[in-house]
Amino acid sequence: MEINTAVAALSALAHEGRLEVFRLLVRAGDPGMPAGEIARATGMLPNTLSSNLNILFGAGLVTSRREGRSIIYNAAYDRMRDLLTFLMEDCCAGNAAICAPLAQIATNACAAETCA
Repeated sequence: MEINTAVAALSALAHEGRLEVFRLLVRAGDPGMPAGEIARATGMLPNTLSSNLNILFGAGLVTSRREGRSIIYNAAYDRMRDLLTFLMEDCCAGNAAICAPLAQIATNACAAETCA
């Protein structure tokens, strides 16, 4: 991942509302969530949610698809993995024990369900 791409993604996530939406979509998994359901879950007004989703979409962190009259939003897991890899790739100065807790967190998070 290029540094400018990482900065754009981190900038998009550096907002309480957008981070809340992104984390909600990460938890939702592959089925994703329609905009109305996201608005209810977060308590955001439709125009605020739309703005936040557009910023996340512009940073490549969210995808969307139309199902009938609804637009379903998903976390862009590939971009999320790329960002996490970018943040971790030079980690630890060769000391894997420093990053071991992060690997365990990922293992625990994926234990109950299949990760994307």
